[in-house]
Amino acid sequence: MEFAIAAPFLIGILMATFEIIILFLAQAALETTAEGAARYVLTGQAQTNFTGVKDSNGKVITTPQQQFAAYVCTQMSSFMSCNNLYVDVNSGSDYTTVDLSVPQFTFDATNNYKVTNTFNYNPGTQGQIVAVRLFYIWSVTSIFGFNIADSTLTLPGAHRILIATSVSKTEVYTS
Repeated sequence: MEFAIAAPFLIGILMATFEIIILFLAQAALETTAEGAARYVLTGQAQTNFTGVKDSNGKVITTPQQQFAAYVCTQMSSFMSCNNLYVDVNSGSDYTTVDLSVPQFTFDATNNYKVTNTFNYNPGTQGQIVAVRLFYIWSVTSIFGFNIADSTLTLPGAHRILIATSVSKTEVYTS
């Protein structure tokens, strides 16, 4: 009888603990991905490898920003979806000129959590300060009223935006 009373609470606590563990693993995976993406920028590989793809008529079919986002997606953990990833790259001549303000997220009207923001892609040149920021929309589950969703967002359902940032100075590279 006592177990029947305590079991739902125990199961709820275990499920909430599991949800928090998964959330921390996702944040750590996003941080690792951001560090790898920043390394790709600071060594000049992003600037020299991602120049856009044009069709036979000269029309751009893939922008450098899309190429970089696709590269970042290949570096993410397999349990994370590329559809929920948003990439922002800013550069400046010194640390005070790089924009690191958190954007106000806007979502489409169909409530499918698609972000409609336009993010920057300015990987800079040699010797500049570059900030690579990754934003990831993570779905969470509310268990017995325990909800770790981001209450500051106007999202229907339970979601959290994970943010990973890496700031570094680009190295000298061959263009």
